[in-house]
Amino acid sequence: MFESLSTKLERAFKTLRGEGKISEINIAETVREIRRALLDADVNYKVAKDFTDKVKAEALGQDVRLAVSPGQLMVKIVHDELVKLMGERNVGLQYAKTGPTVILMAGLQGSGKTTFSAKLAKFVKARGKNPLLVACDVYRPAAIDQLSVLGEQISIPVYKEPSNTDPVKIALAAVEEAKKTGRDVVIVDTAGRLAVDEQMMDEIERLKNALKPHEILFVVDSMTGQDAVNTAKAFNDRLDFTGTILTKLDGDTRGGAAISILAVVNKPIKFIGTGEKMDAIDLFYPERMAGRILGMGDVVTLVERAQEQFDREESERLQKKIRKNQFDFEDFLNQLAQIKKMGNLKELIGMIPGIGKMAKDIDIEDDAFKHIEAIILSMTREERRNPAVINGSRRARIAKGSGRTVQEVNQLLKQFNEMKKMMRTMNKMMAGGRDLKHMEMLRQRLGR
Repeated sequence: MFESLSTKLERAFKTLRGEGKISEINIAETVREIRRALLDADVNYKVAKDFTDKVKAEALGQDVRLAVSPGQLMVKIVHDELVKLMGERNVGLQYAKTGPTVILMAGLQGSGKTTFSAKLAKFVKARGKNPLLVACDVYRPAAIDQLSVLGEQISIPVYKEPSNTDPVKIALAAVEEAKKTGRDVVIVDTAGRLAVDEQMMDEIERLKNALKPHEILFVVDSMTGQDAVNTAKAFNDRLDFTGTILTKLDGDTRGGAAISILAVVNKPIKFIGTGEKMDAIDLFYPERMAGRILGMGDVVTLVERAQEQFDREESERLQKKIRKNQFDFEDFLNQLAQIKKMGNLKELIGMIPGIGKMAKDIDIEDDAFKHIEAIILSMTREERRNPAVINGSRRARIAKGSGRTVQEVNQLLKQFNEMKKMMRTMNKMMAGGRDLKHMEMLRQRLGR
């Protein structure tokens, strides 16, 4: 996500490194490089020009303090302007005060609209809502089947009728069904086309007028670059939508659409899609996104994802096992499964401040843990719970069963033992800290 833009912006900031102060000459060079980086990332020309004009004006009006270098100051200025450009704050879904909330999904064919409808349904369900998906893409039977399969995967019902039925009739019937069955969010997946056309616009406008939806979300493939901005404008002129969803941000995208859309249509980006899995959905936070673009990481999102995946009771059980030095390969395997649910591994590493820039140059596959899992799964239950019993012959059997080498099995066992030693040392340090604290409390009570 934004790798190319991040690299080029970093290169632009280098022109100020080593400079003792900000001047009109060195600022002009840096700003020119920033504008070039934005245009290369497919940012709208007017948006890029307005942005760099603001950055230049802000930079020239700043006094560089002794503790801050001109380069650091420029990074902060660009960060703050990016946040403003992308909306300053997250704008969540607006729910109806009474009756079901109706969300109308709009967008071109291939934008990921149907998949994201299901992701959104799962997202609201996890937050206590009771959603109903509605299949209104009557021109593509495959879309109805796709939504049905996705609905089954996430255990959410899909309302559908024969493909020759009028979409407006289907949607209105679905809302009535939601009222009868206690469904409080209705997500309507509509038909897309390969390009903006009058027939599609007329149909979705009829749906809007009939349903009076609380949210109209425009789903756009971020990999389409500047075309995404033009399409967003065309849809907004007819629908006056309430927000944008950017999909496929995990792909080889230049990121310009994310930066341009809000400035062009003046509508917030509400969600982003970061992968194919049903959990690969994030609320859009301009400040966090600006941090990612500038290689500053995104710890808040990382922690939120961890909190969603890691069960509190399971975490407490694990802490007890670590304190008793009973952490085993079964626990390790469970932790790997939880980490994988958090999303793309390279993206997760990129959220850690200071490591994001390094992660760009590392080729990290989604199945990076695959060989580790294969080795652990080739162990018997006894071996996973008590690795000390794994002798030479067992190592050879585990290697053969996992399709790995004995050296790789030995390496994993060595790393696991080193990790347990580190856990044991940390526990002793923590226990020592508690003992010192208790001694200090006792000393104070005795008045010594």
